[in-house]
Parts: sequence; C-alpha cells; structure tokens
Amino acid sequence: MPHHLEPFARHFMPEISGHSLKILGSIIKRESFPKGKAIIKQGQVPTNFYILVDGVARSFVNLKNKEHTRTIYTGITTFGPLSSLSVKSSSNATYECLTNCEFFIGDFNELIKIIKNHHEISLLYSKVLEKVFIRTEQRLDELALLNATERYLKLKKDVPDIDNLIPQYHIASFLNITPVQLSRIRKKIYSI
Repeated sequence: MPHHLEPFARHFMPEISGHSLKILGSIIKRESFPKGKAIIKQGQVPTNFYILVDGVARSFVNLKNKEHTRTIYTGITTFGPLSSLSVKSSSNATYECLTNCEFFIGDFNELIKIIKNHHEISLLYSKVLEKVFIRTEQRLDELALLNATERYLKLKKDVPDIDNLIPQYHIASFLNITPVQLSRIRKKIYSI
C-alpha cells in the first residue's frame, strides 16, 4: 500500500521516509466510487479523511433546494470537510463524485494518533493543511477579484477538459453564475 500513497506524500514532502510511508499506509485503503455517489452528506458527522486519486468530485451546499458548488476537486488532492473532522461536527456540505473516482481513505482519529508519535508524518500533515488553506484562500480571492469570464478561464487553465468531464450546470454553479451566463461566456470566448 505505501508505494501507492507515495506520489501524494512526496508531492508535499519529497524527503519522507519509506518507514513513515509504511506507517501511514497501514491506516489507509484505496477504494473506488461510481459517478453520482455522495461520499459525505450535508449534516453527516464524518470520521474518515479522503485523498482523491483519480476522477472529478465536488463539494456543494444545498440551500433552499438549490445546490451551490463550493469546490471542484481534480487530480491528487485532499477531499472532505476538514473543519468537521477536526471538531467532530456535522458537515455543512455534501461531497460527491462527478465521475467515477478513486480515493485513499483513512480513519481521521487513527491519523491523529499516528501524528502524535511520528514527527515526519506530523510534518506531512502540516504541509497538507497549508495546501488546503492556500486552496481556500485562492478560491475566496477568485470569487472576490475575478469576473465570471476570468473565473471560467482560470478553471479551464486548471482543468483544460472540464467542459467534457462534468455537466455545464455544475461548472456554472462553481463559478457562481447561471448556466445561461456560462453559455454566453463560452459563446463569446469560442467565437473569437
């Protein structure tokens, strides 16, 4: 198992030892979920942490029977409600697979126990938390500073084939615009 986790761990901490990877790998399993599967539901108290290995997933909040996509996850990345895990509270969002997905899954409490006894894994955890914080800060900046066209172009830069991977209404929701607005933006961009 550790060698499957290695690219993720080494992305954050190239010098991590094989011993630490083995310890971390002992609490992690790899699992596949189908498109449309809600991994964590809004209101649920999560116990596991997730690392997306392959596929596209999202988090969304359901307010007044309308879904608002907060985050689109692609590539090898952390996935799930960190604040809910940390304080053992219910998730304020649903985490769902938009395509068939593969994850590394581990028990969060077991991870915390390991962190207390293994400095190197603690450092890795710290680096992952930094990345989550930076990702959240960048998302807030995008919403505050970029117009809808700029947000769409940034998403296309980050995930060039996003239009072919997930439905347009999910993209529009992530960009905080309507599907009609997205259609106009795409038409304007692609008619040039």
